[in-house]
Amino acid sequence: MLSLTLDTSTSLPLVEQIVRGVREQIDDRLLRGGSRLPPIRQFATHYGVSRFTVVEAYERLVALGYLQSRRGSGFYVQSRDDSGPVRAAEPVPDRALDVAWVVRSGLDAPDEQLRASAGWLPPSWLPEEEIRRQLRAIAREENPRLTRYGNSMGYLPLREQICVRLAARGVAAQPEQVLLTQGASQALDLVARHLVRPGDAVLVDDPGYHAFFGNLRLQGARLIGVPRTAQGPDPEALERLAAEHKPRFFYTQSALHNPTGTDLSPAVAHRVLRCAEQHDFAILEDDVFGGFQPTPTVRLATLDQLARVIYVNSFSKTISADLRVGYVAANPALIAALRDLKLLTNNTSPEMNESVVHGMLIGGQYRRHCERLRERLDAARASTLRMLERTGCEVPYVPSAGVFLWVRKTGVEDAAPLVDAAAQSGILLAPGQTFRPQMQASPYFRINIAYGGDRRLERFLSQYGPG
Repeated sequence: MLSLTLDTSTSLPLVEQIVRGVREQIDDRLLRGGSRLPPIRQFATHYGVSRFTVVEAYERLVALGYLQSRRGSGFYVQSRDDSGPVRAAEPVPDRALDVAWVVRSGLDAPDEQLRASAGWLPPSWLPEEEIRRQLRAIAREENPRLTRYGNSMGYLPLREQICVRLAARGVAAQPEQVLLTQGASQALDLVARHLVRPGDAVLVDDPGYHAFFGNLRLQGARLIGVPRTAQGPDPEALERLAAEHKPRFFYTQSALHNPTGTDLSPAVAHRVLRCAEQHDFAILEDDVFGGFQPTPTVRLATLDQLARVIYVNSFSKTISADLRVGYVAANPALIAALRDLKLLTNNTSPEMNESVVHGMLIGGQYRRHCERLRERLDAARASTLRMLERTGCEVPYVPSAGVFLWVRKTGVEDAAPLVDAAAQSGILLAPGQTFRPQMQASPYFRINIAYGGDRRLERFLSQYGPG
């Protein structure tokens, strides 16, 4: 018998609450194949919602393969014997070594898939209504931003506001040192295009951000992994590898590292900068998750003041991935070269989107939104950690903030079979191999805590065992 709890005080639409609730009861076999759901009018009356809401929810469930519509009779739970299980994810390639598979599967997966390793927050966590408000305000203005190319450097008021934000972190920068980009991905790509020639050595965190590893391989770079510890990159290994390989630059994340969640300690930060100076290489510091920190930890850009450090950040993780607003801050000469690359490869960045972000920054909405996100993530982290303990999983580093947990199932030495089994159950996990520069085997996989409360993940991890 169907039994739902609907909450009108949350930001999650009622249609989505109904869809999720019915799906969970079908997945848990509380509603059996062939069972008839309440008629639309009866459902609407019982739960105090409109008939249009019920119709939309039922139709979505039909499209997802959970319900079957019988003309003149109503809506029935789709028999698994007739349709098979809800679509499973695409199987992971051999040993889960295809980085593009992880990115593609997360972006293109059907809505019914559980993106348990996603690199972004659920849409319902992000400020959609505030984005709409900012867009309406821009549309009411009499200016050509809706139809013209933007400035080659990006929207000046936003660059000025970014300088204010950098100053709050102890980084003195002028607007000519900030280049706006279409997300951090474009910023990283521009730096790689400018600095890397085929055969060049590039030092990277091991494990580290898998998508940029793929980009570096496309540029012909030789990736050299620097082991990641609880305090950041291993300084002894960094010094040894820098002396041996003469790298063009070192790519790292100082705060809320992807995928381990670790932060750079001050002592290690100073050793990293001394090593870069001694061996004359640049440092590419990626800080896209820094907005989730309630109290910022040390940044290499702060210690170096953008002399050798190239600093990349983005608003995609905190506001909207689809707006594609990021930036790179560096010394003026490098920024000028990156600006020309930006023009040659992608023209200008969208000034309207940059205006939306600027409006949220100066109006205080961004600050308040990030505060709410941090509180929500703290609760999700605690809940996910309890779930992982119940299901026999280990977490070597417990971050104080952020989105990710670096997880292994006790007794599992290679996570690839586990990830493959999860994919067959409609759960998308990012395997540890893809986060390693040489794609070495790994017992770990990444969990996004915003999705950790889904009971499908707990059931799978509870039931999975090696062998």
